Formats: sequence, C-alpha cells, structure tokens
Amino acid sequence: MEKHIVEDFSLPSTGGNAFRLAQTTDKYLVLYFYPKDNTPGCTSESIQFRDLHAEFQKLGCGIYGISRDSLKSHEGFKAKHGLPFDLLSDAEEKACGQFKVIKMKNLYGKQVRGIERSTFVLDRERILLRAWRGVKVPGHVQEVFDFVKAL
Repeated sequence: MEKHIVEDFSLPSTGGNAFRLAQTTDKYLVLYFYPKDNTPGCTSESIQFRDLHAEFQKLGCGIYGISRDSLKSHEGFKAKHGLPFDLLSDAEEKACGQFKVIKMKNLYGKQVRGIERSTFVLDRERILLRAWRGVKVPGHVQEVFDFVKAL
C-alpha cells in the first residue's frame, strides 16, 4: 500500500488553542469525525474515547474529535461529559473536505449534507495508518484502541 501523508491543517480547538497537525508531538494520533455535539451516537462515541483516553495516552496516542459545531458548542459538550481531549471546530469543512467525510445522508426522510462518522489513525510523520468510514458506534472505540495497541 502506498503511504498516504496527510496534508497539514489548522483548526480552532477547545481550550482557546489552535490545533495544527504538523505541530502534534504524539507518536500516534486518532482523529474522529462525528456529526454533531450532544446527539446520542456522538455522545456515546465521545464517552467511549474518554473512558479509554488514559490507555491511549500510555501508547503515546493523542485523540481529537472533529465536527462542524462551533467552539462554544464544543466547550459545552466537552465540559458536560468530562472529555479529557480537545475538540476541533471545522465550520469551514477544511479537514472534512481533506478527509472526504461530508456525505448526503437521510435524516427523518430528508436528504441532508453532513459528516459521515469516520476515524483515522496517523503516525508522527502524518502518515495515514488506518481509516474507518461509516462507523457504527458499538465496539468501534475498542477496535481503534486494539489497532493502535498492535502497532
């Protein structure tokens, strides 16, 4: 498989910081794209990443959640659920476009444009090691953890 290097990008981050991919120092990086703060699937997925966060950290792996929600929405979501990692706001769909996660979806019988739940694991050189698209939440975070652990 040809190595795919992820282009650098910068997004506003919770905690008043700006996230820049090229400046991350983690050995591995989990970027999980999710549709919307405070919705059942997204909350469940984020809580599962929270619950395994310390284990990911022991492996030298950072975690970042990305959606199109505002930083204000992210700050509230993060505080409400005690998320120990930063959430990135991609209102302009810079990273969403780069990772090709925007899809047409059915919502209550209507076609809407939104984020397809997806997770990506990168190494320190920004090489994409694995991609999961169209993610179903049950068991997913454990699968991502098992993948990183096996690296």
